[in-house]
Amino acid sequence: MYVRLVSGLPFWYNELMSKLDFSGQHADEKVLFVFRRHIIAMRKGFYGLLIPFCLGSVPFLIWQSNIDLLWGPLIGFGVGLFIFFYQWMCWYFSIYIVTNQRIRQSSQTGLFGRSVIDLGLAKIQNISYNIPGFTGEFLGFGTVVLQTMVGDMVINKVAHCEEVYNQLSDAIHEAGGGVETEEKDEQN
Repeated sequence: MYVRLVSGLPFWYNELMSKLDFSGQHADEKVLFVFRRHIIAMRKGFYGLLIPFCLGSVPFLIWQSNIDLLWGPLIGFGVGLFIFFYQWMCWYFSIYIVTNQRIRQSSQTGLFGRSVIDLGLAKIQNISYNIPGFTGEFLGFGTVVLQTMVGDMVINKVAHCEEVYNQLSDAIHEAGGGVETEEKDEQN
């Protein structure tokens, strides 16, 4: 199966990911595609980089004759880099792996924590997506909702959510999930 471009990543990224194994992968399981949240989900990291630097710059801008106050922006930038790195790490290492059997949400929580949720594709009853207005349309992100009997898996700020929705819909259909398949099975 050809792996299409998802979430603005280069075509070779998904091809490379589809050939890799992940921890807990079944022997007959094949990775279809991998995606992550939009870079807008990391906005706190950008704010965390900008705000300490700006606050550290204020004293030097007020008292420009005191050259020792130049340490403020440097210290602010250092603190901002730490905050940015923390947010980037949580964003970068939080991925969604879609196989021919399930979707795996692997979320980085903090520096050392990890949360993993598996959801069988055959158990998904409905899938929908929502683009939240002008900013979502302009920046290219949205929300994908996977509904099951037990509950919903809501994936916020998905890059190119329409493409991800279409690929997930195809994977769910091939795995035998979805409302239409269950209704046909009940009638037979």
